[in-house]
Amino acid sequence: MTVLLQDKQKTTFKELKEEFGWKNVMQAPHIEKVVVSVGVGKMLKDKDKVKLVANRLEKITGQKAAPRGAKKSIATFKTRVGDRIGYQVTIRGKRAMDFLNRLVHIALPRTKDFKGITTTALDDMGNYTLGIKEHSVFPETADEELKDVFGIAITIVTSAKDKKTSLAFLKHLGFPFKK
Repeated sequence: MTVLLQDKQKTTFKELKEEFGWKNVMQAPHIEKVVVSVGVGKMLKDKDKVKLVANRLEKITGQKAAPRGAKKSIATFKTRVGDRIGYQVTIRGKRAMDFLNRLVHIALPRTKDFKGITTTALDDMGNYTLGIKEHSVFPETADEELKDVFGIAITIVTSAKDKKTSLAFLKHLGFPFKK
């Protein structure tokens, strides 16, 4: 049986306090939010496919997807300011932890040729961004047609102040990093 991330997050202070010299439980990092985003790209002209992307993102995250508009007009891509170019969902609290449990324990192991996630995707502020090429690794969308496959970007925002703390925290939670 896999240990849930909620339970591991509660033991972070006890496990990592000596390594980082923490004196208070409030110094231990925690997950603030998870941002899941999808770009519609080539599907922009087909309104049905754009709606399909939004619906599947809602199934995966359990929350309604918010449309995101273009910030600039780019003639080469035939986009104008305000054109819907993607969808984004911000999840917090229990929903975020449930989503991360499904990501770590179900979706990532189902990814083709999965050998772990890279540690280079950590930014200087302690956040981790992960890209998944096929949304169909999530069990909520596995039975649907495979012709409309799209990629997903997942950003895990933590309260860690730097890369080292964030990496130790995510490893403690059980994220499968490459050796």
